[in-house]
Amino acid sequence: MSVRLLVLDAYDAAGRAALCGAGATLAGELYRRMLHGLEPDAQIDVAALGEHGFAPPAALESYDGIAWTGSNLTVHRDTPGVRHQLAVARAAFAAGVPSFGSCWAVHIAVTAAGGRCAANPRGREFGIARKIMLTAAGRGHPMFRDKPVAFDAYTSHEDHVVELGAGTTVLASNDFSAIQAVQVAHQRGMFWAVQYHPEYDLADVARLGVLRAPQLVSQGFFTDRADADGFLRQLEALHADRSRTDLAYRLAVGPDVLDPRIRTREPRNWLDRLVKPGLRR
Repeated sequence: MSVRLLVLDAYDAAGRAALCGAGATLAGELYRRMLHGLEPDAQIDVAALGEHGFAPPAALESYDGIAWTGSNLTVHRDTPGVRHQLAVARAAFAAGVPSFGSCWAVHIAVTAAGGRCAANPRGREFGIARKIMLTAAGRGHPMFRDKPVAFDAYTSHEDHVVELGAGTTVLASNDFSAIQAVQVAHQRGMFWAVQYHPEYDLADVARLGVLRAPQLVSQGFFTDRADADGFLRQLEALHADRSRTDLAYRLAVGPDVLDPRIRTREPRNWLDRLVKPGLRR
């Protein structure tokens, strides 16, 4: 049986327009691209957040798995879009449909299960999250099967988890964000989520950087806009030519971000270990 998946594009209309304006690929399409690469025969529906929430073509219970993208929203701000997505997350937990997602997915999963998130006082973690370390629970967790104990990953976020709800296990951490991956077991459901972005590649980070450059300059990550633009050009140049070992050295990137087999190990394991065993439920 082929896997039927629902991708929830958690950006609102304004956020999607901003991505398009920067030449970035929409979050839902990034996830469709990644999941089709991992599971070519999968049936994948993408539902984008609209004025009245998500409108997937079928009931949540009809899907074998639900994938959540990143978002421009902030879960600790009470808006209709946030309330709707929390309601959908709780419905998925109640229905027992396994979920996976990036960045925003950590915040929505933890909050839906009773935890709390807030703005990270350090600002935005952007580009490449360095030295993510698996916790003791993470080293034995099926989401990280065949993943290094320490690795780098593409990232862009400014919120973080400050309080865990019941049934939440921290699986990975780094110096910037104490919670880089979680398992949330709530009601009948299971949600595996990572704070970083396995769906990104170098070009995706560069395009997103066009939007985030002013904030990153203000945080001191770059001296000025020209410095930021130079960094983003280097990312795109390495994306275009992976033989540029000079750029890989300068950017301090290795196989954990450049090799898609390593970069996407978490969603691969989610499909193999959590989604496929329930195909005939």
